[in-house]
Amino acid sequence: QVQLVESGGGLAQAGGSLRLSCVASARTFRGSTMSWFRQAPGKEREFVAAMTWNGIETFYANSVKGRFTISRDNAKNTLYLQMNSLKPEDTAVYYCAGPVALLGGKPLTPKNWGQGTPVTVSS
Repeated sequence: QVQLVESGGGLAQAGGSLRLSCVASARTFRGSTMSWFRQAPGKEREFVAAMTWNGIETFYANSVKGRFTISRDNAKNTLYLQMNSLKPEDTAVYYCAGPVALLGGKPLTPKNWGQGTPVTVSS
């Protein structure tokens, strides 16, 4: 059974930090590039970050580069997103997704999605 379960979302103030976690099934996680996407109210879902299985390659949207850090613990089948220097514009539902392929530095549609965890950043 393919499962991805996010946690760690909630309320934060501008300039604050939040850490999201995603526990995935071994079938989804092992050997896979994993990713985070987000969708703000009234907006299209957008790519946030991705990391390869070995953790050597990471990819970030320009809007979060330098502020967000993606990481993973393969022994726990867990993906993380450390979000620092949060802005109100980061308010969205954040989704863990994978496996995902990247072509030309852009993500293709992930095979599986979590249910999402909402993040609200106040000004």
